[in-house]
Order: sequence, then structure tokens, then C-alpha cells
Amino acid sequence: MDLLLIIIILVVPFIADIFVKTTYRKYLKIENNKRLTGQEVARKILDKNGLDNVYVVETGGFLSDHYDPKRKVVRLSHAVYTGQSVASLAIASHECGHAIQDKEGYFFLKLRSFIYPVVNIATSISYYIILIGFIFELLDLVYVGIALTSLGLLFQIITLPVEFNASKRAGKEIDKLKIASLDEKKGVKKVLTSAAFTYVAGVLASAVQILRLLFIASDRD
Repeated sequence: MDLLLIIIILVVPFIADIFVKTTYRKYLKIENNKRLTGQEVARKILDKNGLDNVYVVETGGFLSDHYDPKRKVVRLSHAVYTGQSVASLAIASHECGHAIQDKEGYFFLKLRSFIYPVVNIATSISYYIILIGFIFELLDLVYVGIALTSLGLLFQIITLPVEFNASKRAGKEIDKLKIASLDEKKGVKKVLTSAAFTYVAGVLASAVQILRLLFIASDRD
């Protein structure tokens, strides 16, 4: 059983990572018909939704695209910011979906931002607490550590509706602006679906990891 859980923890996120990178690279090579860069797509969507106060900037890294709700900035990686691909169209519109969520006060986005500081601290110390608990055979301390780890899982679960909703909004904005053909919309959906799969895989891996820790603690008990 323990070996099976370890395999799930390692293999599922690995498969998800390969899936999203393969899909992303495929559609990164396909140019969108309007020849719009990710920056141009983002700007069009933001301006249409009265978000002229949100900046679109280029950032370093690979698949590092994200929306910063504190600074009101959509950050796009170089390939997305300057690229005229279907992948650039998909990712830029998705990140703008988060900006629209922020403007409208989307509940799960607000909840995620609210609990993030607590979750960040809890998860950073949880495994140290678990390790100390096992070393000194303090099982109550082990369970405290597992509970803190579970906060990370809760954060990941809350992230799921945030990401799915942003992708849904992206599709609607693309339709409203009529900036993608039918085939391109299918490509956009595949890119966003593959990205969503990584979040689902992360939730599954975290849940299995917590289950494994509970089994180990139960055996020690």
C-alpha cells in the first residue's frame, strides 16, 4: 500500500507536468489568425472590462504567467507576452480572467488571498513538526503537523474553482472580442484544460501524501 501511495504522489504530478508542457509547446508553434501578441490580447480584454488600471508586463521564466492582485499587474512570460501563438492567446486571456475576478470580488479568489499568509507559514513548518514528532515519538505533535499540512491541501482545493472560473471567463472574453477562429478556440480549450489538470493532479498528490502520513502515524500509534 505504501509503495502504491508513493507512486501516485510522484507519478501523477509528473504526468500532468508533461501533459501541460507538451500541449503548451504544440500550440506555441501555431500562430493565431489575428496575429495578436499575448500583450495585445490582454490589453484588449482588460480595457473592454474597464481595467485600464491593470498593467500588462513581461516577466522571466517558463510558464510563469500570473495575475498579481496586490499590484494589479498581469505578468506574462516572454513567449506569451511577445508571441502571436494560440498558446499566448489562451494564457493571456486566462490571466485576464483572474483580473476580472478581482474586480468583481470573486469569492474564492478573495478567500484564497485571505488565507494565503497563514497557509504559507503553516506548510513551511509542518514537515519539521512532523519530523520532530516522529524522532521523539510524540504522536500528538505528528498529528498537529499533519493538520498544518492539510491547510496546504485546503488552499489547493480552493484554487481549483479560481482556475476553472478564470478559464471560463477567458473563453467568454475571446468570444466577445471575436479574436479566435473555431479551430483556435479548440486549441485554447486544450491549453487551458491541460493547465487545469496540473492543479487537479496537485490536489490528488497532496491528499495521498496526507493519507500516507496518517497511515504511518497510525502504525506508530
